[in-house]
Amino acid sequence: MLKKLMNSPTTYALGMFAMMIPTQAFSSFYSYFYVEKLGLGVGLATLARVIYLIWDAANQPLFGYLSDRTRTRWGRRKPWIVSSIPLFMATFIMVFAVPDGLSGFSLFGWFVVALVLFEGVSTIIWVNYGALFPELFRGDRARAKASAVQQGYQIAAILIASVLTPILFAAIGFGYMSVVFAAVFAVFMIGFVVTTQENKQASVEPPLPIMEAFRSTLRNKQFWIFNIANSFAQTVNGLLGSSIPFYAKYVLHVPEPQVSLLLASVFVPVIPLVAVWYWIVRKLGGLRGWRLSLIAYGLSVIPLWFATGLGTGIAAGIVVGFGLAGFLVTPPVVTGQIIDQDYEQTGSRREGVYTAVGGFITRSSGLISALAFWIVGMIFGYVSGENPGPDPESTFRYLISVVPLCLLAVSMVISFFLPRLPGSGSGLGKQ
Repeated sequence: MLKKLMNSPTTYALGMFAMMIPTQAFSSFYSYFYVEKLGLGVGLATLARVIYLIWDAANQPLFGYLSDRTRTRWGRRKPWIVSSIPLFMATFIMVFAVPDGLSGFSLFGWFVVALVLFEGVSTIIWVNYGALFPELFRGDRARAKASAVQQGYQIAAILIASVLTPILFAAIGFGYMSVVFAAVFAVFMIGFVVTTQENKQASVEPPLPIMEAFRSTLRNKQFWIFNIANSFAQTVNGLLGSSIPFYAKYVLHVPEPQVSLLLASVFVPVIPLVAVWYWIVRKLGGLRGWRLSLIAYGLSVIPLWFATGLGTGIAAGIVVGFGLAGFLVTPPVVTGQIIDQDYEQTGSRREGVYTAVGGFITRSSGLISALAFWIVGMIFGYVSGENPGPDPESTFRYLISVVPLCLLAVSMVISFFLPRLPGSGSGLGKQ
């Protein structure tokens, strides 16, 4: 039975499920916990976040390079993941289990240390987990299937964490909530580890020196074109998520308790729709499937402009779910093709460096999202909930529909500069 499960898309996706439950709880509630519940000043909380982002930018390429250079009897990635499991649990609990009596700069100090430690351990796991994908799954068909299953598990984890986190912290407090999620993480991550076996040949190939490894990566034009295009599309994910509560209030005029229905209309359909995109990638290949997903995502945000109430908003959200599903499934397939081509040219597998640097480029999308929010807010006079300006409805109609459409159009144009990749043709049924 264990042999049958080894390196299957389902057991690989257990790792995504394990990580996304605490990660979603963290990203959604850590600021609220420290600012609203513990009374940390907004200025200090913002400074802590800046330190967190700088550390995040610096450590990803480093951990990716160290992972690529690792040589053990168990492989390159698993030793990092296994050793990080208890550290991830401890640092996640540290974020939310704050000692009594901390306030002001002492609370700020705890917050910074907890963020830096948690982000560092999280990066180790995310980089090594992502680097396993192109090694375990070869060919567009296998990667599309694995990506579809993985994204289904990711959305399920996001929904579970989004629903359970408020219930748990209301019932048992943030500290015990973090213990529960840490335990859930350990159970599913161990399930992933015991059903994963690395390619032994990849572990014996000599690694490139550090400067040559990064020089080759940064000179790879295909890598840059793909990730820059993806960063514009990734901006849409963050922009939609952050704009939906405002959109519900100012455009659809629905009460706050119904915002969860609007969010569910976007995310719930993604789970079955990833199967549709798996079929599309099998027919078109990775590159053309990815380009089609950008087109579909762009067109899917148009109905949001015309929605006027909860019913039409939910219908528009379901359409967005189709475009989002395509964007979640297709990029890992193209990333795998770029890494395969790099291996053919250099004779060295550098999934860790590519995963880490690609993640850093993609995370820059948060800056684009913040800039778009600020510019549109300035145009229509929106300042805050206390001072929404003369036309908040237009502010968030543009932010949730027009701006995403423009960003995805830019992403689509850039994607055509990416040449045909090995195995990116249509009708790929081979592994």
